[in-house]
Amino acid sequence: QVQLVESGGGLVQAGGSLRLSCAASEDTICISAMGWYRQAPGKERELVAFITSGGRTYYGTSVKGRFTISRDNAKNTVYLQMNSLKPEDTAVYYCNAGPCDSSNDYWGQGTQVTVSS
Repeated sequence: QVQLVESGGGLVQAGGSLRLSCAASEDTICISAMGWYRQAPGKERELVAFITSGGRTYYGTSVKGRFTISRDNAKNTVYLQMNSLKPEDTAVYYCNAGPCDSSNDYWGQGTQVTVSS
């Protein structure tokens, strides 16, 4: 069973930065897109950003220009650099990875990001 292990969450002041990492427990599996979702209390889970195996990226409107997603295909690892953080970025961030064979996506356990004003 492939697991996604996240790290890098924490508490930061508004305007600060954090970098999230997510690594698959197996670096030999084939993964197409990798991405990040987030869920704030009382809100639905929303897509933050994703990146394809070819390097194409997509960003949610609320984070565009502040967050940068990248990945290391050889290590099946995805990163999310978050700059100019705002209190409204506070949420649990979940890593997501889509297998190349289109079977069920993998999900991380979630990492808390809290931005204080």
